[in-house]
Amino acid sequence: MSDQAHDSPSTHDLSRAVEASKAPAISRAAAILRLLGKSEAPLGVQAIARELGLVPSTCLYVLRALVAEELVAFEPHTKRYSLEAGVLTLARQWLRRNQFNDLAQPMLDRIGHAHEVTMLGVQIVGLEHMVVVALSQSGQNFRLSTQIGSRFPALISATGRCLAAFGNYGESELEARFDTLRWDEPPSFEDWMRQVADTRRQGYAVDAGNYISGVTVVAAPVWKARGRPSHALVAIGIGSALRRGGVDELGTVLLTAARTLSEQMGADLPR
Repeated sequence: MSDQAHDSPSTHDLSRAVEASKAPAISRAAAILRLLGKSEAPLGVQAIARELGLVPSTCLYVLRALVAEELVAFEPHTKRYSLEAGVLTLARQWLRRNQFNDLAQPMLDRIGHAHEVTMLGVQIVGLEHMVVVALSQSGQNFRLSTQIGSRFPALISATGRCLAAFGNYGESELEARFDTLRWDEPPSFEDWMRQVADTRRQGYAVDAGNYISGVTVVAAPVWKARGRPSHALVAIGIGSALRRGGVDELGTVLLTAARTLSEQMGADLPR
């Protein structure tokens, strides 16, 4: 099953972010990198400018700067642009300094193998989005077509319920974000808020087919410090298989692992 329809921000979202940015040059460069990153083929200036709502001359100026920094490659014969290997240098440096990945990966592998689920470690970036930073495809019954670096709206699926439950956000702020989310089987905001309350009570969240029809997602929050969750451990599998194996049992396993991981990262959690 592919996550392509669910994860990456749309080009409309990228264009809107450029318009709203207080640092437009940086926002344009970031939007171009993200667009090239999700494109299956290299793109020309006109196509990039059209997708992002940029003036072609401005788009070309930013592309040339990105080429000079070795973040974007230019193909002279086709006059098209694609991501360059320089982005891997940045990613590798970030991964090397990221404590969460080193600590979480063995947990993801162990839980994924034991429960036959796909496991993700995600980093939460406020109410904006979450990013997949660790992955274990050890589940035999279900493999999600996602990758390191995939982005999702912050409040979507089970992880979103965790953030809403423990992030100390106001209901009106949550509702405004909730109204922009895309689900296969969307819950009402009232039902979603009841599920958020359940998450707050039990410590982990369950999305039973709302985000992706027929798929159950279970998530538990991870903290680097007191305050809002910084990461989450996420288990994904076919709903019927997870129900047979015990969703609550899996949730408890995730919660225990998430608390251990939070303590390893230095968070002082309340008992």
